[in-house]
Amino acid sequence: MLTHVVVMKFLDPADAPSAKELLQGLVGVVPQIRSMVVGLDTVRSDVSADLCLITTHDDVEGLRGYQSHEAHQEVGAWLRPRLASRTVVDF
Repeated sequence: MLTHVVVMKFLDPADAPSAKELLQGLVGVVPQIRSMVVGLDTVRSDVSADLCLITTHDDVEGLRGYQSHEAHQEVGAWLRPRLASRTVVDF
């Protein structure tokens, strides 16, 4: 099992709820997603990010399949110009 964690900071934090909906829409479309949790920041501290995505995959190949899937690529194309920063940890 591989866990994929992505923490995102948006140029405009108001984009985070739309990002959450788009990401959750990948469940059932991208077969390599075993589970997904998407959370929006509620504390809004000086060091807070806006969104955290956690997905699980069978293995590294499953993660790569998810990342290269057309639906994921479309969401990424929407996200990238809206992001101030993104941090990823895979374990």
